Amino acid sequence: MDDTVDKLVIFLAKRDGIDKLVKTFQYVSKLAHWHAEAAHPDLARRAKNWEVASGLSRKAFRSGRFLTGFNALRRSPGATPLFRVLSVFANAGEMVYFFFDHFLWLSRVGALDASLARRMSYISAFGEAVGYVFFVAMDLIMIKKGLAEQRKLEEGGDSKGEVKKIKADRVMRLMAVSANVADFIIALADVGPNPFCNHAVTLGISGLVSAWAGWYRNWPS
Repeated sequence: MDDTVDKLVIFLAKRDGIDKLVKTFQYVSKLAHWHAEAAHPDLARRAKNWEVASGLSRKAFRSGRFLTGFNALRRSPGATPLFRVLSVFANAGEMVYFFFDHFLWLSRVGALDASLARRMSYISAFGEAVGYVFFVAMDLIMIKKGLAEQRKLEEGGDSKGEVKKIKADRVMRLMAVSANVADFIIALADVGPNPFCNHAVTLGISGLVSAWAGWYRNWPS
């Protein structure tokens, strides 16, 4: 029990840890609003307020996050040419997402003209969607490479420790793919609104998949 509490403290000390917790609040409240809207309007109103407050607080907490893309590019000098290209597009999309998310937040809290919100939301979501496509491609390539390396090691009959590392890395990458696909669906709801992506259940489940996959990846080992 003490170990779990210690890990929770470490998890919540991280920026990403807080973000995944508040993201859970955001999408649980979205599902609660959808479920209660017809029969319990007062409860639905409170759930909607919780959802909006959670979403806005996440945007404020992510201030300056777009700069992490530059560090990600700097940290991979030895990457293959293909990976360098994929990384540039992935991180560029993410930087657009986080940069314009600042203006979206400011317009929604009234610091900027509220009419800017829709335009900023579209640009931010478009960059987000583009970034996720390339991040997923990178993870799938690495999963395929890991499977090939694992087969070679298993044929050799030793290096169990290396096989274990490859399997652990594969789980983390599958969590990343799950989160990015879920967030891609959420981004599509802004880029190209449609009945499936914009349905409260689709958005709610996608948000929770993303939050909990991120929770798993950031949980202290």
